[in-house]
Amino acid sequence: MTSTLLNTGWEFRPKVSAFTELGGATRDWSDVTIPHDALIGTQRDPELPNGAATGYFRGGAFEYRTGLALDPDARGSFVALQFDGVYRDAAVFVNGNLAGQRAFGYSRFAVRLDPFLRFDGQDSVRVECRSHEDSRWYSGAGIHRDVHLIVKKPVHFAIDGVRVTTPDIDADRAVVEIAATVENTGATTATVSMTSELGHVDGVRSPGDRSPVTLLPGTSTVVRHRLYVDAPRLWSVEEPERYEVEVALELEGERVDMELVRFGIRSIQVDPRKGLRINGREVKLRGACIHHDNGPLGAAAIARAEERRVQLLKQAGFNAIRSSHNPASEALLEACDRLGMLVMDEAFDVWTSSKSDFDFAFDFPQWWERDLESMVARAFNHPSVIMYSIGNEIPETGSPDGGVWSRRLAEKVRSLDETRFVTNGINGFVSVLDAVVAGMRQRRDAAAQAGDAGQPAAGGGVNAMMAEVGGMMNAIAASPMVSERTAESFAALDIAGLNYGDGRYALERELFPNRIVVGTETFPGNIAHNWALVSEHSHVIGDFTWTGWDYLGEAGIGGVAYSDGTDGATPTTAKPYPWLTAWTGDIDITGRRRPISFYREVVFGLRSDPFIAVHRPQHRGKALLATPWSWSDAIDSWSWDGFEGQPLRVEVYARADQVELQLDGRPIARRAVGAELAFRADFEVEYEPGELTAVAFDKGVEIGRTSLRSAGSSTRLQVTSDRSRLSADTQDLAFVDIAITDDRGVEHRGWDRTVHVEVDGSAVLQGLASANPESEDRFTDARCRTFDGRALAIIRPTAPGPVRVTVSARGCEPVRLELSVTGGTADARDTGAPDHETAPAVLAET
Repeated sequence: MTSTLLNTGWEFRPKVSAFTELGGATRDWSDVTIPHDALIGTQRDPELPNGAATGYFRGGAFEYRTGLALDPDARGSFVALQFDGVYRDAAVFVNGNLAGQRAFGYSRFAVRLDPFLRFDGQDSVRVECRSHEDSRWYSGAGIHRDVHLIVKKPVHFAIDGVRVTTPDIDADRAVVEIAATVENTGATTATVSMTSELGHVDGVRSPGDRSPVTLLPGTSTVVRHRLYVDAPRLWSVEEPERYEVEVALELEGERVDMELVRFGIRSIQVDPRKGLRINGREVKLRGACIHHDNGPLGAAAIARAEERRVQLLKQAGFNAIRSSHNPASEALLEACDRLGMLVMDEAFDVWTSSKSDFDFAFDFPQWWERDLESMVARAFNHPSVIMYSIGNEIPETGSPDGGVWSRRLAEKVRSLDETRFVTNGINGFVSVLDAVVAGMRQRRDAAAQAGDAGQPAAGGGVNAMMAEVGGMMNAIAASPMVSERTAESFAALDIAGLNYGDGRYALERELFPNRIVVGTETFPGNIAHNWALVSEHSHVIGDFTWTGWDYLGEAGIGGVAYSDGTDGATPTTAKPYPWLTAWTGDIDITGRRRPISFYREVVFGLRSDPFIAVHRPQHRGKALLATPWSWSDAIDSWSWDGFEGQPLRVEVYARADQVELQLDGRPIARRAVGAELAFRADFEVEYEPGELTAVAFDKGVEIGRTSLRSAGSSTRLQVTSDRSRLSADTQDLAFVDIAITDDRGVEHRGWDRTVHVEVDGSAVLQGLASANPESEDRFTDARCRTFDGRALAIIRPTAPGPVRVTVSARGCEPVRLELSVTGGTADARDTGAPDHETAPAVLAET
């Protein structure tokens, strides 16, 4: 098989019809590298209706084109393009002929080209796509995931046609079953030989197999081999061991096709008494919901960005992610396999009932089967994937029709993959939304008649309604009405996914003793309460917070504001322009951990040192306006110029009996802190520059400490890169952290200024951003204003050679960083991943 990345050689522009061009109007084409987001560089619109949902980015129609110079000797071959994702309503034209379509923006799909090719060196491919008020979050647009060009002999393995399972595992040996679909698109009967070779990725080999197979013209068949591994090394989060199988087809002594598949040997079991077990050991899921975007890169799923996200989430204490609310990219799954991260792969956010004016609900009845087939085909050989979710907060799940659809989707998934579990993120509140809306309408009408109409949360659809009812959510989710109306939808599942339904955890065992539960989506601030429930109940296998990583769109759902009590302000989940991000992630869009991330690590029992977060003093005395997705905007800084002598509120998180706060070694106060106090203690400290230290004690013995130091008067730029050497392919990136510090490296978190980034040599500036959730800076510009003293530049290599990155800012000496780019890998699918060489962080010198 010849499968190569076709991520270069593309041109892009906003779509222009032929009739428009006849009238004289046109738009220039621009060179782009795939993966590419067509929206991320566009101007946001402050007046966009419901703009908070998309981060005030407008949609649009776009087109891409490329040329194919195929060898004339390839005439008669099977030729296809495989797209890992095009958002959305993709139409693929070959030499002007419609060759294929896909409505869903996240499905992998292949389009056969050879019926339309001329093989004259002048063949052309054009891809159209569009987005238009069709998402509740920032979707991006365009060819946002990898593209592969596939050229095969007439007898070949089907695309995604090699599947590997490990049905029988013990300490001495493991059984590896290979099921390969072989096709014959030729005009004559052919007999080929299929061979298989099995080994560990470190090179150790096991005996393979060989078998003949005969195919009539235009037919396909499945060829199975059963191989064995002695003393198998099992895949797990802690030790993500992987094997690989190479299968090949030989015709008259010539190899005509080959596939290399990497997989893991591991078992998964689940029951309400022992919970989730991987390789026989109980595992509680410390889960993070994540959206598909990569912050400053927009929707572009560049492999290194997906890999870095998994690395940082794992470093923050997570062992599982949920791909909310669409199938994960191939690059993300590959990273999870290699690094050891469990995955809940999710299919849809809507079924037949719309949540946005132009969303996928209209297309769902015609496309759902093909999209489930695509999701499973992409995920099948990835050991990181342990369950599929068929939906998220689907309103139909509270109706008989939803029960029908639940069984239909669940059984379809099981017919495609019997080795994993099926769940659904059901929100009991949303499942009975019709009754809730009717009740709220009656309440408002009664209030209006009494002369107190009140104000609902501003905008934001169901999110705003959920914020408005606040504490009512759990009461509704645990109500007999929800139990009755969702019973059939839950019965179709292997694992009951509960969104914001922790009030049901104990109830589920009482009402449905055979039901297994996972918190598919939970409020971030509830982690101490939720994790206690997860730890206590064997039938509750984990918690997935909303969210692990901040994301574009749903702007301000987790943002905070302040009121002096006289302005009548209330919390809102849909913030006005220039709000851009949700501001609800443990990790911000630049990859920086926020205080809640360290708090969660404490709750999980993974951190012994305490953590200090200081509330911003300029808001002292004002009321905090927060939503259920909010965390305080305290930060880990003890640099507050202009507030000397004023009292500051300090939070300390610690898994200990007590914590003591000290200033320059002088004890200030000691507070109790433990599970009964949710591992938090509050202090009030009069600010003076110096060193603020928190010391944790357990039974009177110090078990950890941490300190914050005040920044001095000097100012400099500190620039570090996550790697010094890059691969010259379309999948590698360098992430360059920019911080404003003093001469000792202590960050000036309040001294923000505009930074400029210039890239020379064999790379380009792919993105530049701060974590500011309401910034007006464009990610594609070469300048941005820091936020809390920090920014991030993303460098994308273009060819082998040296790269110089220059960062400058007012009042600071410019800093130059030297990187190098070497020859890259040709195909991520065949090699498993780009062979990125990670160097230690580099401190750039002036």
